[in-house]
This record gives sequence, structure tokens and C-alpha cells, in this order.
Amino acid sequence: MNLVFSRGLLAASLLAAGTLAPGCVSQKKYTALQTQYSELTKSRDQLQVEKSSLEQEKARTEEELRGRLAARSQQVNRLNQNLSGAEAQNTQLSADLKDREQRLAELQRKLVEKDQAVQALRKRVADALLGFNAQDLQVNMKNGKVYVSLSEQLLFKSGSTKVDPRGQEALRKLATALKGNQDVNVLVEGHTDNVPIVKGTAGMRDNWDLSVLRATEITRLLTEAGMAPGQVTPSGRSQYVPVAQNDSPQNKALNRRTEIILTPKLDELFQILEQN
Repeated sequence: MNLVFSRGLLAASLLAAGTLAPGCVSQKKYTALQTQYSELTKSRDQLQVEKSSLEQEKARTEEELRGRLAARSQQVNRLNQNLSGAEAQNTQLSADLKDREQRLAELQRKLVEKDQAVQALRKRVADALLGFNAQDLQVNMKNGKVYVSLSEQLLFKSGSTKVDPRGQEALRKLATALKGNQDVNVLVEGHTDNVPIVKGTAGMRDNWDLSVLRATEITRLLTEAGMAPGQVTPSGRSQYVPVAQNDSPQNKALNRRTEIILTPKLDELFQILEQN
């Protein structure tokens, strides 16, 4: 713009000079000045057009940049929101994981306590029944439970549901060892061999009846010796859970047995598992 203004001013001055003093300027010089003035005017107009074009291009560029900046700003905002959501989710997951680890540790502690309790229970029962023949009475652990297996020879005469005096002594000692321990469930299982009972036996049709009645009689003796009735459950398995093949007198004798299964109550463990 300064160049255009200067050239315009120069042309105007020259023109004025020619107008005011035509006698002082030759026709040739005057024509040259007129030509120069016209060229300068064209140059000024061209520069003005270019200026307008550049200003329009600048305006378009600025508008485009503003649009891009707004879009980028929205993108950044969305990313920040997503990041905030991910951080909140990660915080919640960390809290959940910590809580689960605490419950798992509590479950592990309870399992250790349960195993220790079962070991102590097995020892207490075994100590209480020390004076009995190992062939007639055995105390074992299996699947987290204590099994007290009593042979028919110790408890009953053949086909009878009345417990012999020696068997009654063993049951009283067992009841004494368990008395007051409400954290143990007691299941009495009667078992027989596969030899059918004698037809016409009073109150019994088959080995189901024999096994159940024997379990009921043992349950009655245990509760009479001091165990809580709600703690003891009688059941009969007949001949269907043998420990040996019923192919010899010796194996059949092994199958004619009563198993008293002692199971620690697992209420606390189940509660922890439900939480997990």
C-alpha cells in the first residue's frame, strides 16, 4: 500500500505540474508521464485485487483452523472423559480385587482351621477308643471327614439289631468324646453283605431294613449317652456300598459294618464361598 500511495502521489504531482505549467513540460514528457501514471494505476488496482484475494484466503484458512481446533478440542475432551472413566473403572476393579483377595485369605484361614479341627477330632476319637481291637474298630480320615468303622462282630450278633455290651461300651466312649461339640455333624451308616436276611425275621423284609434299624439303634445309644439328638442322623446303605467283594466269608465280614462319619460344620466356609 505504501508503494501504491507513493507512486500515486508521484503521478499526481507530475500531472499537477504538467497542468499548472504546460508550457514548462514538452508534449513528449507529458505523454510519458501520462503513460507512467496509467501503469501505476493498473499496478495499484492489481495489488488491490491480490490483497483482497489474500485477505479472503486468510479468512478461509483461519476459519478452517478454528474448525480443526474445535474438532481437536472435542476429541481431547472425549479422550479425557474416557480416561477418567477408565481410571474410575480401574479403581473399582482394584478395590474388588483387594476385597476378593481378603475373602480368599479368610477362606484359606478357615480351611486350615477346619483341617486342624478334623485332625484334633480324629485324635480325640482315636484316643477315646484305644482299648478296642483294630480289626473291630478303626478310625480314619477321608475327604476331610473322620470315619469310625465298627465291625458287626463288635456291635451285633448275626441278623440282630441289638448292640452287644462291648459295642455299647465303644459307643458310650465315642459319645463322651463328642459330647458338647456342636460343630460336628454325625452320620450313622449301616452296611450289610449281600446275603439276604432270613425270611420271616420280625420287622424286616430285606437288608435295607436291617441296615437302617441297626443305624437307628446306634443313634439311640449315642443320644442316650449324651449326644444332642439333632446332631445325629441314622441311615442305611444295605449291601450297596461294600468295601470288598462279597466273594468270601472274610470279605463279607468286612462289609457287615457300621460307619459313624463325623463331619465338621462348614457354615462359615459356605458363607465365604457365597461371597466369592
